[in-house]
Amino acid sequence: MVKIKPFAAIRPPKEIAKEVASRPYDVLNSQEAQNEAGEKSLLHIIKPEIDFQPIIDEHSQQAYDKAVENLKLWQERGWLKQDAKEMYYIYAQTMDGRTQYGLVACANVDDYLEGRIKKHELTRKDKEEDRMIHVRIQNANVEPVFFAYPDVKEMNDIVENIVKSKSAEYDFVAEDGFGHHFWVIEDEAVNQRITEIFANIPAMYVADGHHRSAAAALVGLEKRKQNPNHSGNEEYNYFMAVIFPESHLKIIDYNRVVKDLNGLTSEQFIEKLKISFEVEEKGAEIYHPVGLHNFAMYIVGKWYSLTAKQGTYNDNDPIGVLDVTVLSNLVFDQILNLGDLRVSKRIDFVGGIRGLNELKKRVDSGEMAAAFALYPVSMKQLIDIADTGNIMPPKTTWFEPKLRSGLTIHKLS
Repeated sequence: MVKIKPFAAIRPPKEIAKEVASRPYDVLNSQEAQNEAGEKSLLHIIKPEIDFQPIIDEHSQQAYDKAVENLKLWQERGWLKQDAKEMYYIYAQTMDGRTQYGLVACANVDDYLEGRIKKHELTRKDKEEDRMIHVRIQNANVEPVFFAYPDVKEMNDIVENIVKSKSAEYDFVAEDGFGHHFWVIEDEAVNQRITEIFANIPAMYVADGHHRSAAAALVGLEKRKQNPNHSGNEEYNYFMAVIFPESHLKIIDYNRVVKDLNGLTSEQFIEKLKISFEVEEKGAEIYHPVGLHNFAMYIVGKWYSLTAKQGTYNDNDPIGVLDVTVLSNLVFDQILNLGDLRVSKRIDFVGGIRGLNELKKRVDSGEMAAAFALYPVSMKQLIDIADTGNIMPPKTTWFEPKLRSGLTIHKLS
């Protein structure tokens, strides 16, 4: 069973929350972050290289030092203040008229290390180490990770009651059009009950933030080894997460574009596709996949429906059932010979938030030879994979909206 706890968040005063909150560190490059960062923006803390002209290397000691300096400065200026007591918080996001409600809490390092916080992606050591440096130097989790948990009716009812009975502490629409809403749970009895509810939940799932989760847990482990009086109750045994009920989350598509057809003409390529797929020409109008094992392809100015034939996939295998696996096996391996997709320079991945028009644009420009749109993975598929100890192929899930950074920070001491 998992263990969570409330914490005394460092967070912005109500009237400047929108100015402080920012998009997460990994969705912007340094130049975009510099263009986007207002005076009070958390981007100065999570992407401190932007404070230099010209922009410096984000991995330099100078950038790390600037991050520490800026976090202190934001607190001195009153742009970030620590709550007086430990509490849980509710953080909700609205996109396309749909709102998802998450609990801001501290997850337990042991739950991560012992597999009760379940992963579905591999992490890269270099990225883990980079995030670990940020946690170490700040002695804080400055950005939350994004978890899911199996729905519990009582927990959903608690959140609904708070949202109905109390006005939001923060309530704003960011420049990307997504709404962000935030409540503070001050009632100690309610906070205690939330801890008890989660003590009966067998597992939580990393939705987004695999590198941040790994980094936070590894820094917690380091701090234990450095503390001769370690008891297990120290703040560094926990890291900050926003935890959403499974039913609230919707994964959007993560699509693929390829640079070449492995020496084939478009006609030859389509003929080869017919071995494993029912191929149907759809014309110039954008075509969206209609279900599992149906793909949209755009090539030479036309859209096609590709439906994988029976026997070309394994619906009883949690990895074999995934459309990323089907497409990789039948097209990228057998026909295009792309090799390891994590390192191949002949393929690129396009988040579904950009829409299928982006795929068309990249093929029409001549940059890419063909584009493939996939039906989104379901939360059930993600949980099945994590529960069976499997790992999803790279670039399978895209969650939107992303968590806003800067609404809460968790100090490790």
